[in-house]
Order: sequence, then C-alpha cells, then structure tokens
Amino acid sequence: MSSAHTPRELGYRMPAEWEPHAATWLTWPRPEGISFPGRYELVPEVYAKFIFHLAQHEAVHINVWHADLTAGIREVLRRHHVPLERVSFHEFPSYEPWCRDHGPIFVVRDSPAGRSRAVVDWGYNAWGGKYPPFDLDDEIPQHVAKLRGLPVFNPGIVMEGGSLELNGRGTLLTTEACLLNPNRNPHLTKAQIERYLRDYLGVSHILWLGDGIVGDDTDGHIDDLTRFVNPNTVVTVVEEDPQDENHGLLQENLARLRTMTDETGQPLRVVELPMPGRIECEGQRLPASYANFYIANAQVIVPTYRDPHDARALEILQREFPDRKVVGIDSTDLIWGLGSFHCISQQEPA
Repeated sequence: MSSAHTPRELGYRMPAEWEPHAATWLTWPRPEGISFPGRYELVPEVYAKFIFHLAQHEAVHINVWHADLTAGIREVLRRHHVPLERVSFHEFPSYEPWCRDHGPIFVVRDSPAGRSRAVVDWGYNAWGGKYPPFDLDDEIPQHVAKLRGLPVFNPGIVMEGGSLELNGRGTLLTTEACLLNPNRNPHLTKAQIERYLRDYLGVSHILWLGDGIVGDDTDGHIDDLTRFVNPNTVVTVVEEDPQDENHGLLQENLARLRTMTDETGQPLRVVELPMPGRIECEGQRLPASYANFYIANAQVIVPTYRDPHDARALEILQREFPDRKVVGIDSTDLIWGLGSFHCISQQEPA
C-alpha cells in the first residue's frame, strides 16, 4: 500500500479473536517439512479434527505447498466428516505450517458506510532465523491479500502473530523475551517497537510480560502464556510444582498481571490456568500449554495432552466462555512441532 498514513491514522484496528470471523486460515504441513520429524504421518489426523470443528461455523482456507497434495488432504478431511464445501485450498507454498506467525494479520475499519479490511504484512524470519529457508512463508500475507483484494500495509519490521494478544479495545499483551530479542529487530528500542504496534494494530495500551515457557523455540510467545477471554479478563498459565523450571517465571508473569490495568484503567481480572505435566520427546521438553487455544466462531478449541490436568483446564475455559462450546482435542502429536492450535491458525475477521 502506497499510503503515507499508518493503519491507526486511517482508523484501522486489529479485532479481538472472539469477534466474528469470516474464515480461519491454515497452512497444511508439507511431508518434506522439518516441523514434525519422524511423526508427520500422525499430524494430518490432528489437523482434520481441528478443521471439522472450525468448518461447522466458518469457512476454512488452507494454504498448500502444491496443488497435487490437495486430493490427499481432501481424503483425510472426508474421513473425519469435514463439510468440504466450507473448505478452500490455495496453492500458496510455505515451508512450514505455522500460519499464526507467517500468515496475514487482518485489521478492520468501521464507518457509517460499512466495514473495510486490510492486511498488515509484518516481516517473518522464522523466529530469529532459526529455521531457514523462510522466504516463501514470508510471502503468504501478500498472496492472501491479493486473493481477497485487500490493501496491504508493510511495517518493514519482524513480528509474529503468536507474540501479540489483543482485547480489541486498545490493549495489547506481549513479552519482553520475544519482542526485545536481538534476533528480531536489533535496531529498535522498546519505545520504537511500541510505536509500531500502536501505528499498525491501532492499540493504545501495551502490557509487557517477561519470559516464555521452557521449550518454546519462539523465544516466549504470549499465546503460550496469557490470553484475553473478554476485554477485561485474561487467563494465564501457572505451574504448581515449585521444582518445575516453569514455576518461577510463570509466577513472575502472574505477579505482573496482578498490577496491570486495561485501557480504561480498570484492573485486569486474572484467572489462573494449570499447566500440563512435563512432556518430553526424544529428551526434548516440549512447550505444551493449555493457553494455546483458538477462539472460533462458536467454539474454543483447546489442546489437550493425555494429562490429568486436561479436564480442569477445559472446565476453567468453559466457565470463561459461556457462549461458546469448549472442545478439547488431543495435541500430543502436534506439540512435537513445538506449537498447537493457536500456532497453526489465523483468523480473518468478518
């Protein structure tokens, strides 16, 4: 977009995830990808279960590496009774499937004439250059914007959707561990990063937590830690075992949240969410968290881990989302890729 004005100046904002969706965007993992070493064959089944629930109440758009893969994907979805008339496939290739981070960020502007939408195309460098190549992943927002006929804003800095949590009213939550990491935007100060967030997402009030959970290769994405469930309420994960290495850092984040307010000056309502027990694969601790849920139009889809804490996490979230059905889906195979349902999805507002 050639406009000299920022989205904020033009009246755009990024909606909260619970606001109505036109669709959910996903990127299907490619068999040759590096995200699920030795377990790729298990992951399409998890995607299909996720898509089954999404497609009941909103359209689903899937980016695929090559059109030749589409027939096989359709067959997996058909086995899981997905209404295929609500699923669209696009040959928009991406090396890895983490659409939350490489996908488009949609912003909206409401006026008496109606709603207009645009795409913010942040730069993407695979979480600090950890997993090259990533040039194709970085192009996904441009493909989607062209398909949708939407204007594009290009901030020119690196930013991932999983590092941003908004209440749609002007407040944004993020982490110092991620956004201040020198592997993203080493030329920018904290104040300069905040200016970009205000200008491109239309927020006015920015809240900073500290570190992310152990095993998170994104350097501390907020969507594994703390999520808005309504404009004034957050759920935040806590580790009850004082011997666990997540205990102290999550307690520090909890203490910070208890001092924070929303954009109106009201103290945040803070609800504690348990962590699953330690999950490892091949000696590696995996970043399993119940906070990595996705808020769809009629459901909240929550990762579960065959863990005793699964039921309590689902119960807490159901209380916080009384108007949506909370659905747990086993994410044990998906988390081997170091992410779960929020990491693989990106909402397109209606």
